[in-house]
Parts: sequence; structure tokens; C-alpha cells
Amino acid sequence: MQSSDILFQPVKVGEVELPNRIVMASMSRARTDNPEHIPVALQAEYYRQRASAGLILSEGTWPSEEAVGALHVPGLFTERQAEGWKQVTDTVHAAGGRIFVQLGHCGAASHPDLHGGRLPLAPSAISLEQPVFTPDGFKTSPIPQAMTLGDIERTIGDYARATRLARQAGFDGVELHGIVGYLIPEFLHDRFNLREDRYGGSVENRARFPLEVLEAMIGEWSAGRIGLKLSPGVGLGKLQPTAQTLSTYEYLVSRVAELKIAYLQLYHPAGELGGTPVAALGEGTARYFRRFYDGTIMANGGLTLESARALLDAGDADLVSFGAPYIANPDLVERFRQGLPLASADPETYYQGGEHGYTDYPPAS
Repeated sequence: MQSSDILFQPVKVGEVELPNRIVMASMSRARTDNPEHIPVALQAEYYRQRASAGLILSEGTWPSEEAVGALHVPGLFTERQAEGWKQVTDTVHAAGGRIFVQLGHCGAASHPDLHGGRLPLAPSAISLEQPVFTPDGFKTSPIPQAMTLGDIERTIGDYARATRLARQAGFDGVELHGIVGYLIPEFLHDRFNLREDRYGGSVENRARFPLEVLEAMIGEWSAGRIGLKLSPGVGLGKLQPTAQTLSTYEYLVSRVAELKIAYLQLYHPAGELGGTPVAALGEGTARYFRRFYDGTIMANGGLTLESARALLDAGDADLVSFGAPYIANPDLVERFRQGLPLASADPETYYQGGEHGYTDYPPAS
């Protein structure tokens, strides 16, 4: 029972005490059905049901209007949005839970139909050729508008403001979304960041933007309230790992370690990595980057109860996060603790809106 005990042992993550090491990962569920991106009461109930998680990570949340890349996703850049989130955090805390908000900017993975006809912003004018869900259905992301230095400065400020609003809204902390092919991976990528200023070119320059965002977020709260999620081995659309990916992320992770943030979450890719530029991650993304990061690591990506236990036992990770299992299993911690079978979710209801397939999955008992 040693490995079982590890899953349910308390742990301090930054400044936050967690009762167990099972985290609910961020998942967009498209229930914010209003044009102002204000969380609704249904979302408060959804998170309340899952409050037994050691930590809840909210769905990806926009830090600005410019960050938008999908329909029915909440924001955190206005006072009214912060008030909407306050009902969520109050409800989670009343149920004994803890919750961080995940802040993310879609960058080139967006469409003018979501921005009043304006092109989405990105490090360079290179298209991801990624399907984007717009009010008129899926459309392919266009060639974006390359950000000016002023755009970059404003965007860093947007993350700082969203962090300030998160604190005001009662969150326990903030996670910076840096995965797949959105804005931060675009800055890090040698083929999607062709800038010739201080944010492009060398590894150090390409890593400058996420590091400055983290520093701005820390400045609005504290390092112990900030997390970061990265996916070095996972791409989006035409943004895929290259020969420079691992060295870029090794540098970034080493620099992030110096900031002493609450945790680093690492998303491991599905499938076989042999023959790819990131084949070295076949040993496990968390294990690979442990040599560059001496802080708290959270492992994510297709975990089972058994693989999660193995990661914790080996010391490759300190926390484990689950996404899809939490859709149909609001009581996932108790199911794991008691060895109960997991319920299956209906993919047709993932993003359709309403209660069905969202808040109507019952606990095991």
C-alpha cells in the first residue's frame, strides 16, 4: 500500500496546502454562454462537485479580449468576470476545495470572426492552419498579425491584470497556460517565431516572453501562487516539435526553476515518440525535465491510477493531474481510494452546453 498512500498524502504546493496529490486538470467545457465571458452558476456547481481533488485547475480562461480563440469560454479581464468567478471560488471553498485559474492566450490559433474582423496576434505572421470554432462553425486560422513590441508589452500587462483579478476573485493561485500551439509555444518555436528583436532568434530571446509574463504575474501576487503548464512534446496544427524543441525547453525550465514558482506541470504526449525530434521524452516528460527543475512537478497526460502511482513512487513527479476521468467522475479521489470502477463520459456532451453531460454525472455512492 506504499504507492497508494503517496497519492493521498498531503503536500504543500507553493503557499497552498493540498490534502492529496490528485489534481483536476484544466478542460474547456464551453458552458460560458454569454458574450461577456462571465462564468455562470452552472459552472460553480460543476467545480463544487469536484472539490475533493487536491487542487482544481479551472478551464482555460482568457486574460484579455485579444486572447480569445473559441466560443463559450470564460475570461478574467473585467470586474464583472471576476465577480462571476467569485461565486465559483466561494462555492469550491465552501466544499473544502482549492482552485487555481488557468490563464491562456490562443495567439495564432484564432480567427477574425472572434475579433470583430481583426486578425489574431502572434509572434510572427505564420499560419498554424488550425481549425477554429467560430460562430459560423469551424474555420481555418489565417495568417496572424505579427505583434509589435507595444503589443507584447500590453499582453504581458494583461496577464498581470488577470492575476490581480484572480486574487480579487478568491482563487488560490494562477496557472499560466503554455501548452500545444498557443501564444507561448509560438514564441518558443524556432519556425513560428521569426522575430529579429529581443523576443526572437536565440533560445534566450524566444524564452524571454514567457519568463517576463511569469515575472509580471509574480509581481501581482507571489511566486508561491503561480504555476506553469508546458508540453514540449505536443504541437498544434503546423506547429510541431523540431530539432530545437528540447534545448529550448531545457533552457526555459532551468530559468523557471530560478523563479521558485509553486509548480511546473508537464503534459506528456500520447503515442510513440521514436523517430521524432523529442524521442528522448519517451522515458516520460516529467522524468526528463526533473534534471532541470528542482521544484514541484505535476505530471499530466493520459495517466491511469497505476501510472500515476508509479510516477509518484519514482520521484519523477510530486503531483498528478487527470482531465477526462474527471468529466464523468466528480468523486474521482474517492473512487481511486476505494478501488471503484470509473464511469464513462459521453463525448457528444463535452461542449454542447447545458447541464447534460456536465453536472449530471452522479458520484459512486
